[in-house]
Amino acid sequence: MYKYLDKIDSPEDFRSLRIDELRTLCAEVRDYMVKCCAQSPGHLGSSLGAVELIVGYHYVFHTPEDKIVFDVGHQAYAHKILTGRREAFRRLRAQDGPSGFPKMSESPYDAFGAGHSSTSVSAALGLAEAARMQGLGYKVAALIGDGALTGGLAFEGLNNAGESNADILILLNDNNQSIDAPRGALHNYLLHLTTSRGYNRIKNNVWKALGEGRVRRGLQRSVRAIKSWFVKRSGGDFFESLGLRYFGPVDGNDIDQVVRALRRLRRMKGPRLLHCITVKGKGYAPAEADPVVWHAPGKFNPDTGDRIVSNYPADRYQDVFGEVLCQLCEADPRVVGVTPAMASGCGMTALERRHPERFFDVGIEEEHAVTFSAGLAAGGMRPFCNIYSAFSQRAYDQIIHDVALQNLPVVLCFDRAGLVGEDGATHHGIFDLAAYRSIPGAVVSAPRNERELKGLMYAALRYPGGPYIIRYPRGTGEGVEWKTAPAPDISVGRGEMLLDGSEVMVLALGPAVNRAVEAAAAFDGRVGVCDLRFLKPLDTALLDGILPRCREIVTVEDGCLSGGLYGAVCEYAQTKGAAVRIHGVGIPDRFIPHGRQADQRAACGLSTEKISDLLNNILK
Repeated sequence: MYKYLDKIDSPEDFRSLRIDELRTLCAEVRDYMVKCCAQSPGHLGSSLGAVELIVGYHYVFHTPEDKIVFDVGHQAYAHKILTGRREAFRRLRAQDGPSGFPKMSESPYDAFGAGHSSTSVSAALGLAEAARMQGLGYKVAALIGDGALTGGLAFEGLNNAGESNADILILLNDNNQSIDAPRGALHNYLLHLTTSRGYNRIKNNVWKALGEGRVRRGLQRSVRAIKSWFVKRSGGDFFESLGLRYFGPVDGNDIDQVVRALRRLRRMKGPRLLHCITVKGKGYAPAEADPVVWHAPGKFNPDTGDRIVSNYPADRYQDVFGEVLCQLCEADPRVVGVTPAMASGCGMTALERRHPERFFDVGIEEEHAVTFSAGLAAGGMRPFCNIYSAFSQRAYDQIIHDVALQNLPVVLCFDRAGLVGEDGATHHGIFDLAAYRSIPGAVVSAPRNERELKGLMYAALRYPGGPYIIRYPRGTGEGVEWKTAPAPDISVGRGEMLLDGSEVMVLALGPAVNRAVEAAAAFDGRVGVCDLRFLKPLDTALLDGILPRCREIVTVEDGCLSGGLYGAVCEYAQTKGAAVRIHGVGIPDRFIPHGRQADQRAACGLSTEKISDLLNNILK
């Protein structure tokens, strides 16, 4: 079907191609990527824009000996296709297919795993220094997008790289459409001059001859001043100030420009940055026209671009959150929303549209989002800060130091809690219950359905101070009415007995409560179910009524068993000296691979059938 791609199992298979043949290869990679992602959805737009950068790097550098580190991994699909995973790519993110992100255990070409943003420069710098210390000659590059560059960790890496003199190349994939691609002979001449072998040999010889004295330092200052004037016009002054040699911008979707620049930069040493202007969604008209939607479009018809829109059986939790937040804003002028660059994913676009003055998107900066929220709270506002559960791990210190210690009223809404499906281990929100339960003064809650989420948000607004955490899953709710129904009157630290039972009591949190009720209903009153609602503070009054009369307790949670609800109930039962056996159902002590959410839950014992099987065994 494809003239070149069908013959490629590794980068070695296309390093002999001419530039015009590489153009055809890039087009084939894009076509294949679109067709595969139409059936096995993933992060398409960013990868379409990065094809030439990836083909160019593998063409010029000797991978896998030379290393390329991807940021997040949204840009890495061409890399996977060209490094021995072409056929497997058809099953992208499926249980038996490749991960949607770079993964060291998956391929020797994946030099460093990714999934969260802004890590590439730090990881690549570590690889470069490891090579230097061991006398190894391999080259290292970091491919980072302009979005990931907003993250604080990226700046930390750039700052350290610039002063380290490490042999590291940073490829800045800039697909911001507000930045026009540079044109003109002067730009091309300057790029050729500053990356040419002759120029750099002369420069290095001059510096060496001048030694370390005042003359050299004065000349360096003069050169920097002149070069800075030119480089500023291309946006490079910031990078030069950090000690990185800046080159570009180049057209990152022109394979000829990319290859010429990389060939010159490969011969150079030290920290250097190549600024590449690309088009997100390049080569596929629907993705170019709407890069936001086509970042991760789901299934679609590759010929027409028509998306196969899912008909959700119920409202998604993120949409419930967004609507209730707007209601709270309209009821209380202190309420504001804060998101670290996940407005559409968390449902906060409704707030942005209806109350833009109360909406803050701070970029990919989870730590800043929390401390910024703490500052808002200190100033008298009531911030609702929405972060994906897995990404909240980055802000753990800020939640303790800036919110909890100062008892500030910040509501932390953790979307994508629990098992998330195809994004896999990097994105599962399974550590939040155990992590935040240990923080003094924190409230940790989980709704069992949409109406409960509404009630917990209203209760959070009334709470006087300290971090108030509401965590809820990716996907749809249970289909209960919540829009017209009033918010339940929820008291902090109070659960609810849903089914009474004579022999076994199931204590559950979050949507797992519903699966527990379904399983318990078949046991004719022998099994009861409690929705605890709060991991912290625990409803000890409810537990005090249960422990003396039930010989068996089952805890059910969509978080890690170590330190979560299971641990909390065991600890409390121990302090009471209760003669009860406690069984824990939750995420085992291992990382759960990517696949369907339903399969992941079943594998962890969280499906109705698995809970029922456990109850049967207990009651035998």
